[in-house]
Amino acid sequence: MNIDRTCTADEMAARLGALAHPARLHILKHLSSRPACCCKEVVDSLHLAQSTVSQHLKILVEAGLVTYRPERPRSRYEVDRDALAGLSRGVAGLIDLCCANHAAATHIQDDQIGI
Repeated sequence: MNIDRTCTADEMAARLGALAHPARLHILKHLSSRPACCCKEVVDSLHLAQSTVSQHLKILVEAGLVTYRPERPRSRYEVDRDALAGLSRGVAGLIDLCCANHAAATHIQDDQIGI
């Protein structure tokens, strides 16, 4: 586990894309409230079709936000907290950079017009 790692721009884009659906946000919240659970538990909690939940879980797994462990009789899904923390750091860094660049650009514009 590398908890200090910030995700790359490609990872950030893929992970943010995976979060760009309300059902996947609800699934992530549900999974984060327990160590791990099976698809049926998510279906029961969110009242979505099993096929819909499976598709959303697949997207979250492919984006690296959720891990999948095949176990008998049911496979288990779990939030990858390290990946989520890396995404959080990456987004925070991007926002900080954009805000800092905006503040610097505003300051330069103010200086140019004599404010």
